[in-house]
Formats: sequence, structure tokens, C-alpha cells
Amino acid sequence: MDVQGELSVQRAADMLNVSPAFVVKLLEEGVIPAWVDGGEWRVARADVEEFRRRDDVARRAAADELGRLGQELNASE
Repeated sequence: MDVQGELSVQRAADMLNVSPAFVVKLLEEGVIPAWVDGGEWRVARADVEEFRRRDDVARRAAADELGRLGQELNASE
């Protein structure tokens, strides 16, 4: 359900392509801001999109670093 920019755990999981259990873990740890409404976790769409953006940047940086390390290893052989 997407009511005025609020997402359910399932919808957030779908957007991030992860399991709902993983999203709940992120919410409980405060990685993504959220609140409980009527016993259900709710999260702002903008916060999920921001998490995805930050995660994409971190993944690209890690991939670049692995590529750099691979080149260094190849150069030293």
C-alpha cells in the first residue's frame, strides 16, 4: 500500500529487491527511518529511495575498489 508516500514493509522490500525480513531488520536498526502505525511498520517512500541511492553508491565504490585491487595484483605478477 502506498498512501501519500508511506510504504508497507512488503512494498519497501519490493522496491529494494530484498526480503521483507531484511527490511524489518533495517527499520529496527534505524538504518531507514520508520514508524509503527496500527501494529504495522510504515516507511516513507523518500527514505527508501534515499537508502537505495546510498546503497548503490556504496556498491559502485566497492566494485571500483575490487577492480583497482585486481589491476594491482595483475600488474605485480
